[in-house]
Amino acid sequence: MAKEDRCVTLIQRLQQYNRTMLPLHMPGHKRNTALSGKGGYLEMLCADCDITEIAGFDNLAESCGILEEIKERAARLWKSDRTELLVNGSTVGILASIHAAVPKGGTVIAARNCHKSVYNGLSLVQAKTVYLMPETDAETGICGRITSEQVSEALTLHPEASLVILTSPTYEGVVSDIETICAISHAAGVPVLVDSAHGAHYGFGAFPKGAVACGADLVVQSLHKTLPSLTQTALLHYRHCGLLSEGCAKRLEQARISSALNLFQTSSPSYLLLASIEGCIDLLEHEGRRIFSEWEEALSCFWAETKELKHLKVLALRDNMIPEGMNDKLVVSVANCNLTGPQLMDRLRREYRMEPEMCAERYCIAMTGPGDTKESLQRFAKALCEIDATLENKTPKSYLPLPVPKVVLPISEASECEWENCYLSNAVGRVSAETVFAYPPGIPLLVMGERITKEVLEFFSQKEAAGLVLHGCNGEIGRTLRVRRE
Repeated sequence: MAKEDRCVTLIQRLQQYNRTMLPLHMPGHKRNTALSGKGGYLEMLCADCDITEIAGFDNLAESCGILEEIKERAARLWKSDRTELLVNGSTVGILASIHAAVPKGGTVIAARNCHKSVYNGLSLVQAKTVYLMPETDAETGICGRITSEQVSEALTLHPEASLVILTSPTYEGVVSDIETICAISHAAGVPVLVDSAHGAHYGFGAFPKGAVACGADLVVQSLHKTLPSLTQTALLHYRHCGLLSEGCAKRLEQARISSALNLFQTSSPSYLLLASIEGCIDLLEHEGRRIFSEWEEALSCFWAETKELKHLKVLALRDNMIPEGMNDKLVVSVANCNLTGPQLMDRLRREYRMEPEMCAERYCIAMTGPGDTKESLQRFAKALCEIDATLENKTPKSYLPLPVPKVVLPISEASECEWENCYLSNAVGRVSAETVFAYPPGIPLLVMGERITKEVLEFFSQKEAAGLVLHGCNGEIGRTLRVRRE
């Protein structure tokens, strides 16, 4: 690339190319937005900047030009040794990381409340999984932190482990002590993968320290979840730790990570998504201080206006739940009133035209981002205050925590076994041949290969009674469940 062109952004290059070049290549719309009529979908979607990998625009799989520069800028901003651009969401980064770091049939230590993409990755490498179960908050049912003591004990019992996998922050904003966990894991020669899909903004402004700065070897972040970037845009950061065992270090070499990523990521990346990643990086580099200051001020105003709620409760900072520093997740607890999480979400939709991120039995989550303003969060605060005035206190029943079923078969074996449909009433004692989860957040309640117990089925009933929809391999879980044929 010519020296004078280095300041030209990807979106500017796309616009310039559109004005000067005749496309005799894909995609089929040929950047002709008139094809769908004035104001049609091609014009609305900015198809005039939608190209494939052509001369002058680099190649995501083997970057050496403008895309490589974007990667380098991202690595500098988040302070990683190397950053890869993801256009298939955080999922592709998790799959590639597991595929690179874990040998076939290797042992992995993983938090039980990981996203379903982690379980899919473990299945692909036929991993033997040792689960770490976070403590459940008795009031809300929210999964707490994974402790360093849990990780230390698991590594002592399983010195053959190839990888430790954690989610931090979680969907609810719970953050584990990644710095201590990384130190313990590295002392054992084992790398750490952190699913930080909800933490791309960590390390900026008053938000908590990010997983990269805490020493994690592999960190996956969704730019689109908490920063101003288009859906599906994400990053995979990795750093070189000199304390890893020889085998683990070899599996985390750049060439192996890149090879694994090319196995899972599309070979036809959207340049609109890549331009969005660059635009987000550019905005953080030049306007980050202002953006985060305004976001934090909007959050502070929201907290001030909701502190007098009598029945609903917006979860504040507290031990073992929410991190020190500004919390961007507005987790509204309904644990002590005559309302469920799904009912609160429904009222916000119907009565106030608001769409929260997700709900669980005893809480509802509103995600915030730099696109929020004081006015938008004040509107949300006002809605909560009005709803709160219509509620009554209610003493909650004790929360039934997520049971930890016994693993009978590795996920990979369970996915290949012969199966049959079984009525839930007859399923106790059988081995599940499907994974059951509520989405969002996509955390499995039952993983294929686990023994079905009475407690598991009671947990299902508790969730469904609260209005949550459970999903499995075949869609919604109804009266039957796939089980291993005996």
